[in-house]
Amino acid sequence: MELTPKQIVAELDRYIIGQTEAKRAVAIALRNRYRRSQLPDEIREEITPKNIIMQGPTGVGKTEIARRLAKLVKAPFVKVEATKFTEVGYVGRDVESMIRDLVEVSIRLVKDEKMAEIESKSREVAVKKIVDAITVARKKKLTDVAEDAIRAGVESELAEGKLDNHMLEIEVNETTKPMEIPGTGAEINIGEIFGGMMPKKKKKRKVTVKEAIKILTNEESEKHIDNDSINAEGVKRAEQNGIIFIDEIDKIASTGGSAKGPDVSREGVQRDILPIVEGCTVMTKYGAIKTDYILFIASGAFHVSSVTDLIPELQGRFPIRVELKSLTAEDFIKIFTVPENAITRQYWHMLHVDNINLIFTDEAIEEMAKLAELENDTGEDIGARRLHTIMESLLEDVSFNAGGDHPMIDVTIDKKYVEEHLSKQVRRHDLKKYIL
Repeated sequence: MELTPKQIVAELDRYIIGQTEAKRAVAIALRNRYRRSQLPDEIREEITPKNIIMQGPTGVGKTEIARRLAKLVKAPFVKVEATKFTEVGYVGRDVESMIRDLVEVSIRLVKDEKMAEIESKSREVAVKKIVDAITVARKKKLTDVAEDAIRAGVESELAEGKLDNHMLEIEVNETTKPMEIPGTGAEINIGEIFGGMMPKKKKKRKVTVKEAIKILTNEESEKHIDNDSINAEGVKRAEQNGIIFIDEIDKIASTGGSAKGPDVSREGVQRDILPIVEGCTVMTKYGAIKTDYILFIASGAFHVSSVTDLIPELQGRFPIRVELKSLTAEDFIKIFTVPENAITRQYWHMLHVDNINLIFTDEAIEEMAKLAELENDTGEDIGARRLHTIMESLLEDVSFNAGGDHPMIDVTIDKKYVEEHLSKQVRRHDLKKYIL
């Protein structure tokens, strides 16, 4: 059953605080894909995704919304930065590389799924090979013990994990690195071309039993998968379900004035991106891929420029625009406490390794949230990334002194602790009140 827009927003709420407008926009875009897939072919081909452009300061959740969205539906997802691309005729990455990257991600996604389907059977074969090898080695030392008894002992030890760190020498297939053809994005693997004519080269490696099982399981799985069908399915998924997130699109927007110097190059990059977003055919090493049905989500802070500074043709290809708001103290309190991957939980888990049990009081979290809002208001607005700076400063002494062999210690972070350890930041803001 495909997720409804409400269910998609509910899933995003587990990790991202606020930004309801942006979440609703991406949820509808995702649901429209499902709706399109249920239509007859002649109608389906006429319907293209409605691309989205997100405007808002850094650290408020633009990238995270797109990434979580792709993860939610297991769609091929690529994040690119517009500033990495250069106009045709200049040295640098060409815009078509984002499509080639998407195809690679899509094929890897399909391959991982196929490998997972046959993993249990492949693991059985790998375990049998390792049991055989260890049994033979032990039989040479224990000549008076029956081979069946030795095998039973090895199987038992392996199942209990007693042999995980036991060193073993195994033979593995030697892989050859593909060579890229300059200017085309295509690659040639000499080993694959002559693979049917020459036997695969083997090399010996000394690894632990745990690692050996993983290597041999992968090798066994590789024998039973059809790479051609995986590549075809990967290209199809990239075409129909791919999501490309173009970050920092505001950096290639023209800032007005006469079109000289950097602005010419910026506009050139926009014009190169335009056919990709509009819909064209790009050649990859797996064949041609159409970009018509790929969902593009662009984002930028737009501090200096605005969305209207992009060339009109490109603006037209991003019909849905959403504005993400700066985070408030109330948002920061929720970020500290609500998400499953909340930053306070991350630090609790890390310091738990060194027998430190962190306890945050509500007053401490409120104080940190207020300070984060103040820092963003008076300095650069870096959104939720500010919380990492605050947490590192706050827990520097605890992190430095933790470690060693001692029982579990409770460390309570209360309002007083926050004020003492973040006094420099507080004092700096108090002084700013008196500076005209």
